[in-house]
Amino acid sequence: MDLTIIIEMIAASVFGAVLYTIIGIAPGTDETAVLAPVTLVLVLTGMEPIVILAFFISAIVAKKLTDSIPVAIAGIPGGVMSAPMVEHAMVLKKHGMPDVSIRKMASGSVIGTIISVPLSLILANMLIPLGDVIAEYSSQIFFGGAVFLALMTKNRWLALISIVPFALLIQGLRHLYWGIGAVPEDTTVFTSFFLGITIGPIILRLFELLNKDIRNSLPRRKTNDIVLRKQKPIKGFPNPFKLLDKQEVGSSAIASVFGVGTFFMSPVGMTIFLGELFSSRIKEPIKKASRAISSMDGVTNAGYIAGTLIPLIAIGLPLSPTAIGPGIALFEAPPVFTEDHNLHHILSMSDFVIATVIGAVIAISLTFFVTIKYSQQICAFVFKYIPHEALLGVFFGLVIMLAYRDAGLINIGGVLLIGLVAGILHRWGVNYGVQFMILYSAPWIVMQLL
Repeated sequence: MDLTIIIEMIAASVFGAVLYTIIGIAPGTDETAVLAPVTLVLVLTGMEPIVILAFFISAIVAKKLTDSIPVAIAGIPGGVMSAPMVEHAMVLKKHGMPDVSIRKMASGSVIGTIISVPLSLILANMLIPLGDVIAEYSSQIFFGGAVFLALMTKNRWLALISIVPFALLIQGLRHLYWGIGAVPEDTTVFTSFFLGITIGPIILRLFELLNKDIRNSLPRRKTNDIVLRKQKPIKGFPNPFKLLDKQEVGSSAIASVFGVGTFFMSPVGMTIFLGELFSSRIKEPIKKASRAISSMDGVTNAGYIAGTLIPLIAIGLPLSPTAIGPGIALFEAPPVFTEDHNLHHILSMSDFVIATVIGAVIAISLTFFVTIKYSQQICAFVFKYIPHEALLGVFFGLVIMLAYRDAGLINIGGVLLIGLVAGILHRWGVNYGVQFMILYSAPWIVMQLL
């Protein structure tokens, strides 16, 4: 490997870190929607495969570090993966500690990255001999993940029963689009359905506001007084192991290990499950929220990194939620990458190691520093100048735009329908993880019914 390629990897990683630090701070920037298109463009421009991988890893780490900011300050997910953290982040916000929330989540992300990079590379190398077997049963793995996560929820019977009807809805809409010619039969609408599930609770609430009786029953407020506790500035480069206490470091590390081991399952589902597991016995609300969000952010980073690297190195097919969504261009980007010719076939193990380490180190060095050093200033700026309603409008508008891009006007109605059903299921206790796994396994489920 010559010096020119290394310089290109560093430059691409810096670009990815800067770009997705900015994007991550904006609320509602879904990982699939913002990562997949940019990665696809870079692939189609003919950039070196190893450089693309370095960019992607840097982008993931930066995005996951900064999407904690809109969660902490406004209770709006910065991306799909940060949605489970909203409830706990709002506890800290209620106590005037949103900047502490940002620091806890960002530190958990760094720990998740540090642990997941070597573990992912080791596990991928171990799974290479089993790659063909795993690929053959990918749909069954996703279905098994849906069942497992359903059993882990409080309303397990409702979650289990909802699997088949929700799969029929998703696949039924796809067949409708194919039948009327909205999209070609070799095109599967995925991203907008993914986003419809993500904002399901928001869509449900917006529809409820059109009901006069529900609208009139809502509480009215004039102004909210928001208090930010003054935090001591951090000198030098922030140390994530000092920003978290020993228990938080331990739970983040253990959760990250589980996140790597369950790379094939929905990262959202595992984030919810592990975050609640590590904080369930804590009674004091601030400590409980801090433990939950730091553990959850460790899982999200670990799940995204492992979900990209392990299928890419061991199998060469997108057999994880992360690979199917944000990382799909690394596997399939015709005519440059196909199932038979992608990074799996092009890069060596040493290439994967070098690109991953460069991307992760640069993203942590740049984005973590900015996030921690200026969290309070960022909080104050957003509270003062950016209305909560505007953030919701941006998020909703983004989903509608992507729905139109995927399959035209008819898909706007389709996404609203999926969002309504997903929002109701979420309110009833069927979490995001179960719903996303149903989305991935819907074609196989329907084929088994036939």
